[in-house]
Amino acid sequence: MVLAALASLPAAGEPSRRDPDTGAATWETQAHGVTLSLTQLLPDQVSAFYVNRGFALADAAVFARACVFMTVLRNDAAPGELSFRLADWRVQQGGETRSLPLLDDWLAQWQGRGVGAAARVAFRWAQFPPEQSYAPGEWNQGMLATGLPPGSRFDLIARWTVAGQVYEGRVDDARCSE
Repeated sequence: MVLAALASLPAAGEPSRRDPDTGAATWETQAHGVTLSLTQLLPDQVSAFYVNRGFALADAAVFARACVFMTVLRNDAAPGELSFRLADWRVQQGGETRSLPLLDDWLAQWQGRGVGAAARVAFRWAQFPPEQSYAPGEWNQGMLATGLPPGSRFDLIARWTVAGQVYEGRVDDARCSE
């Protein structure tokens, strides 16, 4: 695997922008025509979203406390189809690197906790896809849990492939909402 490029935020720890109404921060990085952004979601926002889709409050709170971001990945101008797998993305914190929690693991947990089928479908469709391909100009968004506790700081290392070449984008020193 050839790593073609590494992109990073303009200043580590500084969000690219902040919502003036909610205070939610967004971190964004761009590499070779691809843009990745992470926007903080407050635990109360996430809980309310899932309670309104059939989750019990206790179940929704489990996900809400897993440091959830609205995640957007766009193929703005990459020279070909962009493909990714979340299984290739990593979270770095305190010298340790680990995988993101997988969608299938969340779905199994919800089934084990007795979350209804309709609520599990709503959960699935609100998540950032586990893998996908985008032609130039295409994009997608969804919720992405890091599995970290509220208030944690971390680096996200995202990998994608464009025209057979692997690229890496980093979002450095992002912070989970509290």
